[in-house]
Amino acid sequence: MESAIVPVTESSLANRPSVVETYNLRKIYRTGFWLHQKITSLNTCTLKVFAGETFGLLGPNGAGKTTLLKTLLGITRPSGGRGLVLGQPIGDRAVKQRIGYLPENPYFYDYLTGWEILQFTAGLFGIPRSVQRKRIPELLDLVGLLQAAVRRKQLRHYSKGMLQRIGLAQALINDPELVFLDEPMSGLDPLGRYQIREIIQSLKSQGKTIFFNTHILADVEVICDRIAILRRGDLICMGSLQDLLGDSNTYHAKVKGGNPDILKNRLANMEFKDGYWQGQVLGSTQDFIATLSLMGAQLISITLARPSLEEFFVQQLQEP
Repeated sequence: MESAIVPVTESSLANRPSVVETYNLRKIYRTGFWLHQKITSLNTCTLKVFAGETFGLLGPNGAGKTTLLKTLLGITRPSGGRGLVLGQPIGDRAVKQRIGYLPENPYFYDYLTGWEILQFTAGLFGIPRSVQRKRIPELLDLVGLLQAAVRRKQLRHYSKGMLQRIGLAQALINDPELVFLDEPMSGLDPLGRYQIREIIQSLKSQGKTIFFNTHILADVEVICDRIAILRRGDLICMGSLQDLLGDSNTYHAKVKGGNPDILKNRLANMEFKDGYWQGQVLGSTQDFIATLSLMGAQLISITLARPSLEEFFVQQLQEP
């Protein structure tokens, strides 16, 4: 499943309507025997998500990611601030017809089959049977559960990964404009994660807006237009990867073999490390690769010389 995805830039976002807005959104839980203790899960969270973009919310466990999603969905009431979803205040019932939601740990009726749980969910949305007969097999095929032996299997026999897949299918049963995904890659093997990424890309190509949180940074770099990082309830940064990591035109190369005297003129700060020559490429990358070819050296890797998302993420969490 491959689709041409047009990158979303900051300039193009400025021309799009916002589908999620929060202004100083707060959530405080009371705990303890007399409910005298307060735990701040969200602290003055302000953000915007625009139509058609894939927005990734990052943060360690306990940062408040799930709380933010549940607040936007109206499952949890905010303690302060305000928010809009599809132009309506948080919790508006009419909006729920236009959104989809996959919780981190979806729970379904164990004795229903995959087909039956989609029928049940479609009934909640009032989707006609004639539409269900077409949409349910399409969704089961999309998430890889269309095989007869699988779709007729009761959910109590589903693996964690299969439950994630059927959960994604039920989140899409109403053909939503906006999809909230809470840790959608949870419990999936590498192939399953790849397939979910492809599904998200397919939804994006249809013009849908995806808001998801995750701790798997590799997935974020592949599919997200913009990201935000939560730390202990505070939104500490937000923007595209280019905004946050920088738009470096310098490349770092790793080379095996070759003449060190020649390489010295093509790599700045060159060093021999772990059996390879490494350094920053001087001049154009095309000329550098041509030089390697002429002297029989092997190019192992060439990457933009900017911090990885993982390095940036760890750095942000370590700052006071």
